[in-house]
Amino acid sequence: MKLRHRSQPADGGCQPDGLAAAVAPAAVEVTPRFLRVGDGYAATLVVTGYPAEVGPAWLEPLLSWPGRLDLALHIDPLPAPVAAARLRNQRARFESSRRADAGRGKLPDPSVEAAADDAADLAQRLARGAAKLFRVGLYLTVHARTEDELREACAQVKAAAASTLIEVQPATWRHLAGWTTTLPLATDSLQMRRTMDTAALAAAFPLASADLPAPLPGDPPADGGVLYGVNPDSSGIVWWDRWAQENHNSVVLARSGAGKSYFVKLEILRNLYQQVQVAVIDPEDEYQRLADAVGGSVVRLGMPGVKVNPLDLPGGDSRPDVLTRRGLFLHTLISVLLGQQPPPAERAALDRAILAVYRAAGITADPATHHRPAPLLRDLAGCLHGDTDPAAGQLAARLAPWVEGSFSHLFDGPTTIRPDGHLVVWSLRHLPDELRTVGTLLALDAIWRQVDAPSRQAARRLVVVDEAWLLLRDGEGARFLFRMSKAARKRHAGLTVITQDVADLLGTDLGQAVVANAATQILLKQAPQAIDAIGDAFGLTAGERRLLLAARVGTGLLISGTNRTSFDAIASQAEDQLCTTRPSELADLDEGDDL
Repeated sequence: MKLRHRSQPADGGCQPDGLAAAVAPAAVEVTPRFLRVGDGYAATLVVTGYPAEVGPAWLEPLLSWPGRLDLALHIDPLPAPVAAARLRNQRARFESSRRADAGRGKLPDPSVEAAADDAADLAQRLARGAAKLFRVGLYLTVHARTEDELREACAQVKAAAASTLIEVQPATWRHLAGWTTTLPLATDSLQMRRTMDTAALAAAFPLASADLPAPLPGDPPADGGVLYGVNPDSSGIVWWDRWAQENHNSVVLARSGAGKSYFVKLEILRNLYQQVQVAVIDPEDEYQRLADAVGGSVVRLGMPGVKVNPLDLPGGDSRPDVLTRRGLFLHTLISVLLGQQPPPAERAALDRAILAVYRAAGITADPATHHRPAPLLRDLAGCLHGDTDPAAGQLAARLAPWVEGSFSHLFDGPTTIRPDGHLVVWSLRHLPDELRTVGTLLALDAIWRQVDAPSRQAARRLVVVDEAWLLLRDGEGARFLFRMSKAARKRHAGLTVITQDVADLLGTDLGQAVVANAATQILLKQAPQAIDAIGDAFGLTAGERRLLLAARVGTGLLISGTNRTSFDAIASQAEDQLCTTRPSELADLDEGDDL
């Protein structure tokens, strides 16, 4: 049997007007198992069973279901005298059951014992005014385009509810009342209620959204930002402006092959559209195709003829402490070269040698002398040899491989590169593994001298350090990266740290400080061995941990303060060709270029 309700014209055929005429469906067809509302179908599910214990956001599996679902929560507070009387009667029934079982010589029923203890605890909280009781009805109306899709959608909602021990039943023969119950009419036509206390009801409130929060009423609309992707939970757009946060830094953590470099290249490309100047430290030549496409420059450290003199002074910097800051960086560089910080006697000898080598080159604290050619690393080693302190000779001997040995080709001449432009990629591919940490530090120093230049206009600059574990595994290198993350915001710059080695980042205080100074945090697919460290460091829920363990390539979690949302990185065909690193796709692209 089908009951058909159609809107009837009133007053001799006059059409209805007002809000009802604008929003009401043309027809509503009622059947035992569903409604046909206009051109769509709907069915209402009633929550009849609840888990024994609930935690925060226990309705999240239902709220994040990707289809169209109307969830209505009807709350009716119980007056304190009525609540106390009902709870007293319930406790009396529990106590009667316990005494009856004891009189018959039966063992106590664990479920009755637990319910009696819970009722006693709730009675005490009611007496102290720490809790109240409410009559709560929870209803779900599922919408679909066809009857078959509705049947499948209802099955999916039931499965999502069962995952959190919520039992639902269809409102058979009462779907019309269920549909009106889930409309914003504040009317519960089903009256399928359950008594809850304040804590359980508060945990049921959907205070978290799958999407990032919109601006508050009265606040100006946000401008700027780049597209990160699509939210798989709500199909909404994830649009993020890192330059509008309290700092402009970000960290990207993922296992190998999870798509972290692909995502970062997309962000770089979209920031270039907004006139952001970008510098990248690239260990594996993954950014060369992008640099060639946008007219950027590539510095290939380790190639013949490419020299970097770490004793160069910043050009155009007339501040009186330039020489002092260069000396401090040389202390950091020597520590990285040696793999550890030198003993105090060797550090004192190094400090004397730094001052002496600049004096020998005619460079003093006077800015007028800073244009003179800077000394080389071998000149510094010569000053150490000329020092009568035995510690100086010992330090010079330890620096021999970098001055005249196997690793000297990077430092044995004046600087031959002057990188500048909207995109500069520092390639480390041609450096041996023993020199990659040093190459990363030298590239960061050259980038920072441009960012920190006092004559530099207030242009936004993005510094990307790929495979940052190369620097984080060294104590002095990690300190340099930490200082850079602290000072970047004041120079209108942002630092992006990318790593697949979570232990190097989260296993040290400096690594954790780098994460803490990143307002934008991106987590992609994680290895099972690292998920516990990631979850504890970022306060991930159990659902978020499962998401990162089972995430597809390019799917991740965006975290910024209390805001967090999942996203799927998306790219156009042209962007995908510039950002992909899959060997098969790169081979096809190279064949297409040859043709």
